[in-house]
Amino acid sequence: MSLIADHGFVLLLLACAFGFFMAWGVGANDVANAMGTSVGSRALTIRQAIFIAMIFEFCGAYLAGGEVTETIKNGIVDAEVISPDLMVLGMMSALLAAGIWLLVATAKGWPVSTTHSIIGAVIGFAAVGVSMDAVQWSAIGPIVASWVVTPFLSGLVAFGLFMSVQKLIIDTDEPFRNAKRFVPVYMLFTGFMVALMTVTKGLKHVGLHLSGNQGILLAIGIGVLVMLLGMAILSRIQVDAEADKGFHYASVEKVFAVLMVFTACSMAFAHGANDVANAVGPLAGIVGVIQSGGDMAVGAKSAVPGWVLLLGAVGIVIGLATYGYKVIATIGKEITELTPSRGFAAELATASTVVGASAIGLPVSTTHTLVGAVLGIGIARGIGALNLGVIGSIFVSWVITLPAGAILSIVFFTVLKAIFV
Repeated sequence: MSLIADHGFVLLLLACAFGFFMAWGVGANDVANAMGTSVGSRALTIRQAIFIAMIFEFCGAYLAGGEVTETIKNGIVDAEVISPDLMVLGMMSALLAAGIWLLVATAKGWPVSTTHSIIGAVIGFAAVGVSMDAVQWSAIGPIVASWVVTPFLSGLVAFGLFMSVQKLIIDTDEPFRNAKRFVPVYMLFTGFMVALMTVTKGLKHVGLHLSGNQGILLAIGIGVLVMLLGMAILSRIQVDAEADKGFHYASVEKVFAVLMVFTACSMAFAHGANDVANAVGPLAGIVGVIQSGGDMAVGAKSAVPGWVLLLGAVGIVIGLATYGYKVIATIGKEITELTPSRGFAAELATASTVVGASAIGLPVSTTHTLVGAVLGIGIARGIGALNLGVIGSIFVSWVITLPAGAILSIVFFTVLKAIFV
């Protein structure tokens, strides 16, 4: 109690700095998941991708980020076992540890899981710095299971979407006409899914409360608007006879490039909604405990303040704009060759899986989900279409992430205790 009373303001400032640094790391490493496929398939330039991501990542983080934040804030460490002082220092250590690991991984171009990083860091300080009882091991089971289940699920969805594109459009006598006919349906689904997530989960944070039926109706309306906008854009695309001589589906891929803009927006929104929690969850926990004067019960129950979500959202955007290009290259170009139709299937499958997970408050790894989707598309084309060397190094970096976060967190926790206690 004395630590918070004596150094509360300093601790709050440090926590905000560490939380911002962690959010920067999320933007620099993880947003590549949202944008890598768009850039790799040449549907968007890197500048366009960063511009789109800045808007939709921010909206996802600010409007819909509160649900998953609760899991990271309250779900992993048992507030009854750990003292308020140690909780604050531990969460600060976790933020700094995860931020530094993300900086190292981004410099190497590794797409690692920010979710792994922060959960590993939280487990590290709680288990070693406090006691094994401080970790709610029962809460970790579903989170760990999601790391296996979500890549598998998104791979299946991507495989299914890719096969539907093949059957309905590519393998037909008139692929261009069928692309114009069916792509608006995919747009309707994209708009509906992201809108449903926003209206049912996100608008609570801005004070709008809609019933389930109202939310579904509004989401359908937004989906239809997206479809109509897409149809207006698609009507301007004409068959390019010259391009089609060299590559039979050049005109079809142009249609999918338009769709990729919509899926890139939805992917960025879903990512912001899910992954802002990695930076904001521990920070929200610290803010709650400090503002309640060390009362863990009040701190745990308090809502995530709007300014904390805002800090996380701004950090993500700055991280993407300054250092995001490194991991975008790995995801977009090095796993398998992507075209707009393949990239669309990967992005929509990932967004669907992440949005579904966010809706039930499960912090999944966007990295694992997207790589699962890209693998699903590679497998649909045959195993030879995959760059197995790159996939191997990605898997190795995933395995290292959790222990790296835990070890760094233990080191920083020891240092902070020596300084403040």
